[in-house]
Amino acid sequence: MKKLNLDYKQLPLIATIILFIIMYAFGSFRYTGFFSSQVFLNLFIDNAFLIIVAVGMTFVILSGGIDLSVGSVIALTSMIAASLIMNAGLSPWIVIPICLLTGTLIGMGQGALIQYFNLQPFIVTLAGMFLARGLAYVISVETIAINHPFFSYMASGRIPIWGDNFISPSVIIAFVVVVIAVFVAHFTKYGRNVYAIGGNEQSALLMGLPVARTKVMIYTVSGFCASLSGLVFTFYMLSGYGLHANGLELDTIAAVVIGGTLLTGGSGYVAGSVVGVMILGIIQTVIVFEGTLSSWWTKIAIGALLLLFIVLQRVIVIRSKTKKGIISQH
Repeated sequence: MKKLNLDYKQLPLIATIILFIIMYAFGSFRYTGFFSSQVFLNLFIDNAFLIIVAVGMTFVILSGGIDLSVGSVIALTSMIAASLIMNAGLSPWIVIPICLLTGTLIGMGQGALIQYFNLQPFIVTLAGMFLARGLAYVISVETIAINHPFFSYMASGRIPIWGDNFISPSVIIAFVVVVIAVFVAHFTKYGRNVYAIGGNEQSALLMGLPVARTKVMIYTVSGFCASLSGLVFTFYMLSGYGLHANGLELDTIAAVVIGGTLLTGGSGYVAGSVVGVMILGIIQTVIVFEGTLSSWWTKIAIGALLLLFIVLQRVIVIRSKTKKGIISQH
């Protein structure tokens, strides 16, 4: 009988998928109407913006870094979009490229500082977080409501799937981002370079890989995804506000880690991060269906799951090192 060889690094992803199935089954048995295709599709509709920003964060964590600025970039994007459309009267086709360029430049600047000045990603992106949030408040300290027809369509538009089921245009955007990210991560040189840097940056340098260019691009992609997520979030909220997405960077990191990406870098999957976002969404859905629980239970559940997966990752890293030590001895 052939022995099944299972990579220890795949265990977090397998655990994530099993956990999602268990939670969905629990909700289906406990609540009437939970096991419906529209409730499942609503997980994507309500979390499309989080899926997009989690894709960018996945590449950052795969490289062994962190990006704390994404929530603030989302808020800044919403404020730029709202102010340019409602106050300056510009067309969305002009505003959208400006918003995307803003997040991209912030990400590129952070990547350059991290790489060329040898600064810690935590400190640089923390500074970026304060900078972006501060710039959002410079534009306005008040909420700017958006009533433009294009944004209204993106907010309330429904794309029929089958029967009475539907998705929003934002889900299509998120789906396209995920498909592109999966292809880039697993079928391009850039993706292989990201995994190599996360596995061992010094080895990647010795192998002649373009470490500097890749690291700058990683944070540039994260900034772009954050600004695109900010636009989708603006469609969802139909307003710009400096406090939008406050703390969302922590939810994003939690989704990526719960999705099976190792915090030490070098191992993880974009698809796993999507499942991680779905788990966060299903926790919120269960609380809504329960009706008697406070929304703070969402944070408690996410915190417990995050601790569980970090412990699991630590066990995997220790087992991997032990296994390598045994192989080197032989």
